[in-house]
Formats: sequence, C-alpha cells, structure tokens
Amino acid sequence: MKATTSGKGALDVKIVQLVKLLRNGEPVKMSKRSGDFVTLREVVDEVGQDAVRFMMLYRKNDAVLDFDLAKVMEQSRDNPVFYVQYGHARGHSIFRNARAEVFPDLPDDTAKRIAWLGESAVERLSDPVELDLLKRLAIYPRMLEAAAAAHEPHRIAFYLYDLASEFHALWTKGRDLPYLRFIINNDADLTKARLAMVQGVVSVLASGLAILGVHAPDEMR
Repeated sequence: MKATTSGKGALDVKIVQLVKLLRNGEPVKMSKRSGDFVTLREVVDEVGQDAVRFMMLYRKNDAVLDFDLAKVMEQSRDNPVFYVQYGHARGHSIFRNARAEVFPDLPDDTAKRIAWLGESAVERLSDPVELDLLKRLAIYPRMLEAAAAAHEPHRIAFYLYDLASEFHALWTKGRDLPYLRFIINNDADLTKARLAMVQGVVSVLASGLAILGVHAPDEMR
C-alpha cells in the first residue's frame, strides 16, 4: 500500500461473516465441492436489487446474515426494506389526500412543496409522539457522519427502519385518536405543520435510501 500510494494510502481490512441463504426458513442447500451454489445475480433476479442491497446492509459486517428469499418478499413490518419504502410511499399518500381535502394548491414538485411548507407553524407540533419523531429526524446528519467515520453503513439501514417505524406508529395512532391525524379539516395551520413534519420524514427516507442505492417509491400497491 505504501509503495503504490507513495505512503499516502492506508490499508483497512474489514472482516465479514457469511450470508446464509434461506427459503421459508429452510436453508438453501449449496456445495462448493460439487459446484452447486446460488449466484448473487440469481438472488437479485428473484427478489430485486432493492431487497438485496438493503438486507445486505441490515446487519453488521461481523454478524451472520440469514437472508430468507421468502421473507424479503413479504409486505409486512418483518420485511425491513418494504417497511421503509412503504413509509416513503405513505408520506406521498398523505400529500395526495391533503391536496384533495384541504390544500388544492399543495405543490406536487418536491422543491416547490418544501418551499410552500417552509413557513409552517411547526410550534403547533407539541404532542410527545410528534416531538419524538422530530428528534429522530434531527439526528440524521450526525448519524450519517458517525456511520461514515466508523465505516458502518448498517447504521443507516437501522436508522431508516426506526424512523419508518415511528412514522407508521404515529399514522396508526391517528386512526384511533382523531386529534393526532395528519390532516385536520378544520385546522389548516396544524395540518400544514404536520405536512411539514411528513415532508421531513419523506426527505430523510429518500436521502437514506439513495445512499444505500435503494429506490424510494411514491406509491406502492
């Protein structure tokens, strides 16, 4: 390394564990001796590159990864990549509903929407669950710095899952407690403040997924 970089480079060796390939909880049989194995291309073709990228980063380097081909196709909380992508899609669904019910002039373009929400009365966001979500958003830059400094990209995947979980939980609370709903038809100021919070979630999820090389869909069916 010193010879090839004139003494400027540094060699950093990362020790990684194996990936165990499963299907419905059962190991996929492979043998190096007989040349019977599953290639990464075959896994990508079966479950998609988003699932492969996210799940490969959803464990520490030194932890064994159990990659279940069936599990990563589920549309549930037990499938981290789906849960995070669905959080991004749910945010856009809230924007569409707000445009239909309260703010017909809510921009569809991201940059214009952020500008439109820029003067929201965010001080109206006072419920503890809202404050917890805002605190989660606030640590995103420091989390990225720490992940980069430690060479631990799994921190990003962990963070995105936790953020999506809090967002989904708040949405669910709104179903049971109407005052926590993102769209309050008789309170435009509070609705706009909550839309600004949703925009923060959407922006951070999109940013984190982009860093991992995973798509952030606006709609999922």
